[in-house]
Amino acid sequence: MYKTGHYGAALLVYAPVGYLLLSVDPAVALLVGAGSVALSRLPDYDLRVPFLEHRGVTHTLLFLGVVAAALGGLGYVAAGGFGVDPTRAAALGVVVACVAVGSHLLADALTPAGVPLLWPLSGDSYSVNVATASNPLANYGLLVVGVGACLAVGYVAGTV
Repeated sequence: MYKTGHYGAALLVYAPVGYLLLSVDPAVALLVGAGSVALSRLPDYDLRVPFLEHRGVTHTLLFLGVVAAALGGLGYVAAGGFGVDPTRAAALGVVVACVAVGSHLLADALTPAGVPLLWPLSGDSYSVNVATASNPLANYGLLVVGVGACLAVGYVAGTV
């Protein structure tokens, strides 16, 4: 998928998480949602690193785990400077990573090329072959559905 598709997929995956977070703290819900969308293209940074193959290691569950550990650790360490509970900050960092990278993997699994989710255990690529990555209908469709899901969640939660 392209940028719009990944943003839409992140919003779609985030919507149920956002609903739960809105009941706890709307500001946190907004922060986690923004972080999830902002990092939703992180796996595609493999395009900018010469020795990495596109849709290689950065498109795996292992990479998702590494990013979750990194953001969780960053949240834990940084929390003290903001007077926030470190465990809560770490958990929110893990949620951002799971939504951002997880939605990216799901969106790319819609394409014929698929993603090697289980690497290094398996080199198989997993795909449901719905649309090519460049398909504008698929990319903008994901964006519209993702924005709609978040608006619906905001409406149901009483914040829109």
